Amino acid sequence: MADGRTNAGTSDNQSERYERDFLLGLYRRMTTIRQFEEGVKFLFLEGVMPGTIHQCQGQEATAVGVCAALRQDDFITSTFRGHGHALAKGLSTQELLNELFGASTGCCKGKGGSMHVGNMSKGMVPGIAIVGGGIPVAAGIALAFKMQNTDRVAACFFGDGAVAEGAFHEGVNMAAIWDLPVVFVCENNLYGASTHVSKVMRDTNIARRASNYGIRGQQVDGNDVLAVYEAAKVAVEECRGGKGPVLLELLTYRLTGHSRRDPCHYQPADEREAWAAADPLVRFARVLKDTGAADDAGLEAVKAEVVRRFDEAVAIAKREPQPTLDDLTTDVFA
Repeated sequence: MADGRTNAGTSDNQSERYERDFLLGLYRRMTTIRQFEEGVKFLFLEGVMPGTIHQCQGQEATAVGVCAALRQDDFITSTFRGHGHALAKGLSTQELLNELFGASTGCCKGKGGSMHVGNMSKGMVPGIAIVGGGIPVAAGIALAFKMQNTDRVAACFFGDGAVAEGAFHEGVNMAAIWDLPVVFVCENNLYGASTHVSKVMRDTNIARRASNYGIRGQQVDGNDVLAVYEAAKVAVEECRGGKGPVLLELLTYRLTGHSRRDPCHYQPADEREAWAAADPLVRFARVLKDTGAADDAGLEAVKAEVVRRFDEAVAIAKREPQPTLDDLTTDVFA
């Protein structure tokens, strides 16, 4: 039984174990998420894009590290902060932007918007905005995989705030007693909206809760993409091998507000500065350069390509058709 220990420094010690293309792929996906979020932020500020957004700048390593350990036919459940999960699981920038612009060509035909992105054909259930709502759903998906005698795995993303929900206990307990192949991924960014985790739980080590259910838990440096990948890879292999669920707690931090109107006044300045210094993109770029996998010019070229593709996708999304009145009666079960 794991004791909630943290994996630290994996990138520095183990990056040489991986092929250069794999490492650059991780960096490209993380950069794609960061640039997507930064670009979308300005589109909302300009009033060009409808609805609202909950962004994940600073948490790119959690999505990319976990999804890199999954197969295409594995499934994930997500939250209202799901852009990064979607891009990491294989959804395209174009289908996401189309969705955010409300176009009928979006990943959810313009009916989901920012808080409900997903694509079932790519293994992502559209985001569930109810806090903790994806946890029992992931357990259900894992139960289906087990009943079908497959080795497919479900991974469930949720925040530290969801741990206080009854759905967390119910979903994790069900998965534990039935040995279901699901990896519960808690992205602990220290705040449930504006409330610090220390104000809602006496023991803030969430990974330790796994022992209460008789499953393995592990606390991981969520801003180290290779540490996340290593932990997720082991957890996924255990699930495929019939060893039951695993709870991963990924320690991370969002460098943006809870939603687009949140100025983050509740985050102390020194705390923000400390976590900004641990930016997962900056850290991984340093690792790539230190190990000779990339240089500054190569990394800048990656960023430039990502920005160019984002700008092209925005131009297309703005011209995409909007749903019609007839679309109101499609995709409903009533």
